[in-house]
Amino acid sequence: MAEAKLSAAVVPTHPMANPGYGKRSAPDQLPRTNHDFAHLPPREAAIAAYVDRLPDGADISVKTLAKELPYGQCAMRTALNNLHRAGHLRRGRENIAGSGGSRWITRSWWSRTARDDAWWAAFTRGDVPEAPPPERARPTRSRAHILLAALGRTAPALSLSEADCAQLAPLVAEWFERGATEETVRTALTAGLPTPVHHPAALLHRRLTTKLPPVPAPRPPLRVLECAECHTPGPPEALPGGLCGACRGDRSPARLNTPLSPSAVQVRAGEIRAAMSLRRGEKVPV
Repeated sequence: MAEAKLSAAVVPTHPMANPGYGKRSAPDQLPRTNHDFAHLPPREAAIAAYVDRLPDGADISVKTLAKELPYGQCAMRTALNNLHRAGHLRRGRENIAGSGGSRWITRSWWSRTARDDAWWAAFTRGDVPEAPPPERARPTRSRAHILLAALGRTAPALSLSEADCAQLAPLVAEWFERGATEETVRTALTAGLPTPVHHPAALLHRRLTTKLPPVPAPRPPLRVLECAECHTPGPPEALPGGLCGACRGDRSPARLNTPLSPSAVQVRAGEIRAAMSLRRGEKVPV
């Protein structure tokens, strides 16, 4: 079929638009695969695969694409509208400032990765960063590696080599995973050093292993539910069936007049403060 042949074909020489016009690739797209447009009908998938392989600046107007591909202008216009609805294509205008002032030009933005309306709206506002020019990959050092490399400034006897830092970094990372701060780790490694320190890497390995803090107990989440009717927040036990007492019509005098113990009053007061803080959008201390 024409769609299968078109999908498998190598893109031939395609007309370019005038300088500054034509196809413009949207930023932050996923790498190209053989299944990028499998969710589209065959015709739209074939056209999308063709357009995706065109360079930026290529003319992707209806008239030009209809000349290059085995579809008429009416079919091409329908297919491009379907690609628009699928989130791969957006056409619009962009204001370009130059030495002679500013002017509006037509843009055709293409995204191999399907985007929803919210993403395109953010892109239009400039909230989606443009892809930076490719740079040479630079080796990055972890937080644990940086702490170890800087130990020599605090305790010169603990100056380490690059290889020592790389070997000890996983042990320090485990301290961080257990909630230790950088200051906690630094103090544990530098306090009470022997004189002299013959093997700093071995000493640090021993301290990182023997002084490893315990795994902290999981902290329960702080959650407050809302009544499904009036959205009043409250503890879950006060909202059976998702409704508060007022919305259930629960006006039991016996329940309302039952005195609370001092500890129960403190607990209830804390729940009310947390609930009101959540309604105001404030952070609740844990």
